[in-house]
Amino acid sequence: MRHFVGISQVVISDHPDDVLIAPHLGSCLGIAVYDPVTRRGGVVHSLLPTGKSDPAKAETSPYMYVDTGLSCLLESFLATGAKKRDLCITAAGGAEMNAPGGLLEIGKRNYVILKKLLWKNGLLLHGEEVGENISRTLLLEVGTGKTWVKSARGCREL
Repeated sequence: MRHFVGISQVVISDHPDDVLIAPHLGSCLGIAVYDPVTRRGGVVHSLLPTGKSDPAKAETSPYMYVDTGLSCLLESFLATGAKKRDLCITAAGGAEMNAPGGLLEIGKRNYVILKKLLWKNGLLLHGEEVGENISRTLLLEVGTGKTWVKSARGCREL
């Protein structure tokens, strides 16, 4: 079954037939976490880099932000017995859709926060397709753990 992950949302599944899909990733980041031991996967679709800009909003909508969204997703995996060393993490998005090199650079800032958070937690990205100025869709097959990215260039496995 296909499950679409909208902006500021997360979907977690352990059903092998499920495909988790984060569509229309411009400056947003789609981050997939997969545990091959429990065969459980999750995808978060985050809009902005950090909840520090609006702590009240981060409290009520943690998945809106890369820092709080990924932290919540990781905590849900670890709470069910997953081990950090087993997690496979991939990401797509982080593009500069409006004015590359502009003042906001939301896509770039989203990616920087992702890398910092992973580093702090001793985690690495196993695959990524980020940056430039193209929209992408991230897909995670829960049964296999395979992650795909689709864009105007085609579809490829991360």
